[in-house]
This record gives sequence, structure tokens and C-alpha cells, in this order.
Amino acid sequence: MNTIIRNWSRQSTPGFRFIYAKTHPSISPSARRCFSSEPPLIITKSEQQLIFDQAKQSQTSVSLQALMRTGRGEYLHKTFAEEEREKHAATQLVLIQVASFLRRELPIRLAHRIQDLEAVPILRDMESVIAVRDLYIKSFLEIMSFDNKIQTAEQEAAFALMLENIYERHSKVLVQMARGAYEFRKAVREEKGPGLELEEEIHHFLDRFYLCRIGIRVLIGQYLALRQPPVENYVGIICSKTSPYEIVKRAIDDSAFMCTRKYGDAPDVIISGSLNLTFPYAPTHLHYIMLELLKNSMRATVEWHGIDSDFPDIKVVIADGAENEDVVIKVSDEGGGIPRSNTKKIWSYLFTTADPSVQEGMVGTPQGIDHGRDAPLAGLGYGLPISRSYARYFGGDLSIMSMEGYGTDAFVYLARLGNTKEPLPI
Repeated sequence: MNTIIRNWSRQSTPGFRFIYAKTHPSISPSARRCFSSEPPLIITKSEQQLIFDQAKQSQTSVSLQALMRTGRGEYLHKTFAEEEREKHAATQLVLIQVASFLRRELPIRLAHRIQDLEAVPILRDMESVIAVRDLYIKSFLEIMSFDNKIQTAEQEAAFALMLENIYERHSKVLVQMARGAYEFRKAVREEKGPGLELEEEIHHFLDRFYLCRIGIRVLIGQYLALRQPPVENYVGIICSKTSPYEIVKRAIDDSAFMCTRKYGDAPDVIISGSLNLTFPYAPTHLHYIMLELLKNSMRATVEWHGIDSDFPDIKVVIADGAENEDVVIKVSDEGGGIPRSNTKKIWSYLFTTADPSVQEGMVGTPQGIDHGRDAPLAGLGYGLPISRSYARYFGGDLSIMSMEGYGTDAFVYLARLGNTKEPLPI
């Protein structure tokens, strides 16, 4: 059965960081305006030591399956004695259990990211990156100042309120870091270029950072969602009956809206394959991935064939079988493909084909948007690598096969069992 969806019309001192930025040989005086002129957040030696001590501890990886089982209360026996479980509602005990885990785990994860933000060369001196680093320090210190043990409903409620504020405060970090990458490109590439070794180091850093950011937001988002009234088939942010077909349809609507806003028209999309398939997954993650792939395909199709042409359909295939280890979704377009010389670059946070004026506009926007239909069709160049991080977070992957002069196939692999633990870097 096919469905056709048609469009509608390491800790360094502040002084060292500043001197490094201003004297690095790759940076000319004209480009140094990209570096922050604001003094970084000042923290005490004891606070520095606190960050160092937490960063020495190992992070605890979780799986999608573990998040669901914890949310259902299946691990309560490991934390509470039988008499305690009888005195409290199971839901409240689940919340206390999850809050206690986050009170221990989040400072460790934030400390790792703070040290990573301090260690990355040149990028650490970009104004946007300094702001993110200071934000992480503020959140770290806030959590560390909370009660060490969460044992009562009142403590849990106060902890939840604090995390809700932190979650909202960090909502623009994706765009802030993308701005930092843009500032890095402007400061370095316009001069001598960063060099392959430095560019790879920056890329690996951003891969680590974004993957860990996904993990932090999943843990907090899952906890906050568990505190809300129950929704059928949901355990927190995870839906036990996620329908790729329904999510693809929503992503088509959003990408068609964005494409029509930009060009006045958009290609049709045909969906085929296992349209009745459901499996446990985080719908918001899959929507982000599919929106990115579909808006890329629509943009490429319109620009390759011309605005006034009859566009070839974009095809989405959802594949699944009883013995398959993955649910696989393929997005195929006839948008002209990608030159082989750019194949590796599409995974780089330092590469984008977006109009420079769009990038300038996003960099200058005070309130950035992480992702959604209000964002431009092509922006700061982090869409594909971030999408791959979302796919890999729960054990899947994203790959691209392209034929220059014809079109591109994108393959999204989603682990069916949900037992793969987070691939957390050190």
C-alpha cells in the first residue's frame, strides 16, 4: 500500500583563555572580533575542584528499555524496602527514585562537558561557546547545591522545579553552539583555514557535545514527563507504540510548509512499506530526523528542477520484518545528488550550503530555535550530523548514498529492541 501526501500552497584560567584567542597564529586582527570581549564567569577554586572531582567519575549509560522499565516502577525493589513501598504511591516512589538518580548523575555529565568546553582549541574562545560553558557551570552549581539525598515528596517537587528551569534555560544551546561553529568558520576559515587536524578535532568535540546534550535532555525530559498526567501508550517521553508512518506524515507536513514558504511550492511525497508498524521509541527524536531529511530532499528537488517545473515525487519506504534487528526508513529524492567531494563534508558541523545571509541572520537572532517548522529551510549546517546523533543515541544510525546528477538516498536505522545503552563519550 502506498500513501501519497501532497503539499499545500581542561580547566584553564580566564586570562589564559583570552590570551590564547588573541594571539593564535591562525587569527588575523580583522577576525578577532568573533571572540568574546565579555569576561567569562568567575568561579572559586573550591567550585573548580568540585567540577574536577565530578568529572573524574564515570557517567552511567541508560537504554530506552531501562527508561521505560524505570518509569513503570519495575526497579523499585532495588531502591525501596517493601514497607516503604506500601506507605507511598508507586508513582511518587518512581519519581523519588528517578530524581535521586539525576541528582547523582547530572553533575557528573555536566562536569564532563564543562571540561570539554574548556579544552577545545579556538572554539572555546568564541562568544557563543563561552556563554554555553557559563550556562553549564551555573546549572552544575545549582544542582550540586541541592540536598544530597531526595527522600520526601517535597524534596522531589522542589528538585523537579529546579530541573524544569534548567531544561528551559538550556533549550537554545543547540543554536548557540551552531553559532559558535559559525563564528569559528568566520574567524579561521576566512584567514588560513583551520587545517585538517584542527577541523577534525573540532568535529569530534561537537559530536561528543551534541550526543551528550541529547542524553542530558532525555534524562531530564523523561523525568519531567513522568510527573505529568499519564498519556496512553507513553512512559514519559517514550511511546511504546510509535508509528513511523504517522511521524513521517507530520514531518512531511512541516517540511512542505517550510518549502512552500521559501519557494512557493513543494514536491509530493509517496510513503510505502510497513505503514501499520509500531515499536517503542521517542517520537520527538524520529520527527527531528525525518524533518531534516525531508526538508533537505524538498529543497534539493526544487532547486535542481527549478521552481516552475513538475517535481518528481520524493519516496519514503518503511521497512520492517519479524527477524529484522532494525526498523529502516529510506528517503529517496531526485534532487541532483551530492558531489563525491562533498560526501564527507555533509557530516561536518563546519560545512553548510545555506545562503550566507541566512546564516548571518540566525547568528544575529537573540532567541534561536532548536528545530521546527519556524526555522529556515537551510541554516547553520548542523542538521544532518545532529540527526545522526539522534539516531545513534538509542543504538541506530543514519547513512547517505548519493548519485551526483540524479539524487540521494538516506537510510535511517532504528534499533527495535531498545536495549542499546547510550554511547556516552568520556
